[in-house]
Parts: sequence; structure tokens; C-alpha cells
Amino acid sequence: MRLVVVSAGLSVPSSTRLLADRLAAATAEHAAADVRVIELRDLAVEIAHNFTGGFPGPALADALDAVAEADGLIVVTPVFSASYSGLFKSFFDVLGVRDESALAGKPVLIAATGGTARHSLVLDHALRPLFAYLKAVVIPTGVYAASEDWGAEGLPERIARAARELAALMTGLSASRRPERPTVPEQASAPDQASVPEQAAPAQAGGFTVVPFAEQLAALRK
Repeated sequence: MRLVVVSAGLSVPSSTRLLADRLAAATAEHAAADVRVIELRDLAVEIAHNFTGGFPGPALADALDAVAEADGLIVVTPVFSASYSGLFKSFFDVLGVRDESALAGKPVLIAATGGTARHSLVLDHALRPLFAYLKAVVIPTGVYAASEDWGAEGLPERIARAARELAALMTGLSASRRPERPTVPEQASAPDQASVPEQAAPAQAGGFTVVPFAEQLAALRK
């Protein structure tokens, strides 16, 4: 399986990237997956050029393909003005324009970082509606990390719970996509020509006689 992590952190080091890495590591403990991290700050120029030119550059196109082909997605954004960052939204705008069904049915874990716990509602007021619009399957547990959450109780438990939910959904959907072994149908014997009536009797269904439409139409023409 392929797990893609999209981090919209801007600074180095970044608490957004730190949260993304912890979520990816926790998910990998429950599902065998190849993990790829996409840093949106490295794609900022190509994202802007895509809006003005209409075509993604090589690095952006590769990132878009990786997201579209992933079996699961972790998205993490810093909070700006009580919502996701403009860079974060721009990336998924480009993805939606390129392929509006790219995230359809895809399991997504949403997460965000901010300076205060007051912005934790960004998960349900901004991120969840965005990915619902993109037809993704957003797992129940979102993870928000304020500055005071690092090193405090609660955050590791939320990370672990969200990771388990994402891994379970990825594993279940991956198993459902596996092709079943084709079965060889038994050779049907040819019916005895003498046993086939010229006209089948009307079928019985639930106590009612089912008259074929062709017979009803012929009766109307008489």
C-alpha cells in the first residue's frame, strides 16, 4: 500500500511537519505501507505557475500523481486566520481542477497545528468540509496540535487513535480491491429440444400471474 503525507508547513523546522511525521509513523505501525511525504513549500512556485499557465511543472505533476494513486492520505496544515493555509488550499484546488475524482473514496486523516487550542475547530469547520466536497472518506478522528500540546498528555493518544482508524480503513479498502480468483463455469448441457415448450406458461410470483409484456401488447391489438 501507498501512504502519502501532505505537509503545508512553511518554516524549518516545522511543527506541522513534526505532526505529519508522527502520524505517518503511527499509521505505519498498523499497516504495511510505503510512506511518501510531500512538502508543499517546495512546490509553492509551481503551484502559482499552474494557476497562471494552466499546466503543472514536473515536481508538482509528480506530487499530484502520488496523491491520486495513494491508498491513504494524511494532510496537515498550519492554521491561518482560523482556517487552512492558502498554500494548502491551492494545492488541492490544482488537484481538483486536474482530476475532480482524484480523492473519491480515498481514506484521509486530517490534522492541523496552531498557536492556541481555540483554533481546534478548524478541523470540523474547514478541513472536513473541504475533503467531503472532494469525495474523500475522512476518518472520524482528526488531530489538532496547539503549541502547549507538544510534550503534554493527550496528543500521543489522539495520534495513535487516528492512525489506527486510517490504517484499518486503508487495509479494508485494499483487501476489497483484490481481484477474486476466476471460477470456471460448469459446462451446461444442451436442453432436450423435445422438452422445450413452444410457449412458456405465465410465471407465478407472490400469488399473482405474471404475463409477459409482449403478450399484453398483442392482446391490446386484437
